[in-house]
Amino acid sequence: MEFLDRINETRTLRETLQRERSALVVVYGRRRVGKSTLIKQVLQDDDVYHLSEEAQMQQQLDSFAKTVALRYEGFDRVRYYDWESVLLEVNRHIAGKITVCLDEFPYLVRTCASLPSIIQRLVDNGALRYNLILCGSSQRMMHGLVLNEKSPLYQRTDWQPRIRQLRLPYLQKALNCSAAEAVEEYAVWGGVPRYWALRTDFKSLTQAIQRMLIDSNGILFEEPLRLLRDERRETAMSSSILSIIGNGANRISEIAARVQQPATNLSLPLSVLMEMDYVEREVPFGENPKNSKRGLYRLADNFLAFYYKFIQPNKNLISLDRTDVVMGLIKKEFPAHVGQTWEKLCRDFVSGNTIDGITYGPAARWWGNLPKPEGGYEQAEIDVVAESLDGKHLLVGECKWRANKGSADAAADLESRAERLPFKKPKQTVHKYLFLKTKPTEPMNMPCFDPNDIVRSILEQDERRNALE
Repeated sequence: MEFLDRINETRTLRETLQRERSALVVVYGRRRVGKSTLIKQVLQDDDVYHLSEEAQMQQQLDSFAKTVALRYEGFDRVRYYDWESVLLEVNRHIAGKITVCLDEFPYLVRTCASLPSIIQRLVDNGALRYNLILCGSSQRMMHGLVLNEKSPLYQRTDWQPRIRQLRLPYLQKALNCSAAEAVEEYAVWGGVPRYWALRTDFKSLTQAIQRMLIDSNGILFEEPLRLLRDERRETAMSSSILSIIGNGANRISEIAARVQQPATNLSLPLSVLMEMDYVEREVPFGENPKNSKRGLYRLADNFLAFYYKFIQPNKNLISLDRTDVVMGLIKKEFPAHVGQTWEKLCRDFVSGNTIDGITYGPAARWWGNLPKPEGGYEQAEIDVVAESLDGKHLLVGECKWRANKGSADAAADLESRAERLPFKKPKQTVHKYLFLKTKPTEPMNMPCFDPNDIVRSILEQDERRNALE
């Protein structure tokens, strides 16, 4: 699969490495998100890329020396017994400034806890004549190396990007499919380029799910466990929490009851999962996340949301090769699952965007008591709510993932709810929009957006940003 997106990251990394003085760069992010691919895209022929391995320190030193020797002959003729010696020795073999990348850096730190301090000392003394990139998939460890004020490398880096998942338009390009099909694919694979590359080996989404996930020997069948092991030695509690949230228990009290633990015991594992962008806490529009008591926990990672909704609960059936049964369950519930992904994409589309001449702030979902026209209250939900930056306008939106069905009813429901918003400020103008899988064929009295509009908007924003830079 071709190298996609990452325009800003590639440009910044190149510029950082081309500075006159040597640079220290720390790159981190979840496994398979494309960190190594990004780095390799920028490295030159004389640079050194070393993929670290889980081994004893002496084996790691020997392996690194062999990697350097592939570029600089004779480097491994001497045996090195500590990291300071081998890193300084690189200076003697290079003619000009190069870049050395230590990928999977956490493996090295596990066998040599003093390595960050060694690098700090070399950086502070200006002892390295080359750029050094440290890269790793253990987000917590990498984050602690650079952002924790107690870490030796704190404030020593020239750039420290957290590489996040790719966006919807680039999945459409990778799979050469329609925008609506890309949304459905995105609801399974998320923005992880490695999963996209694996998906291209199959003729259809159904076949890819069957071969990679609904198969005990499938390449992604145990993927969540591998992701969790990158971050924590104990994975049972994290996996249980992900499974519980993925199957609809969103309140802290519900999660605690299902794991049979006091809610106070969940604060640490939940905070870890949120740090990794696997879980997010959602509060109704207009409420402060810090003091709202109505927060709901949801899986923030599309792949994990699909896995813990459809694969984890059906592992016994999969082990019995009842793949047709599991696939039937997925097909039945898949539109609702895609609908949740579609809602999130629509909120992201509105956030910070200018729509019909009005620029909006962050969009969120709202749920709560809505006054009834005849008196009393009803429980209601609005999929997309955003306030304009000047505070004069309010956008409300309804999201539906079904082709040309029920759009008129959805518009009528939204019109009715928009008249009774409890959070609407005086003199605010309310703007109503539908977000649909396909635009209706019949005339509508309400503006509509579909996946093509969202893809086009993201690409146009990228073009404008690139033109300015």
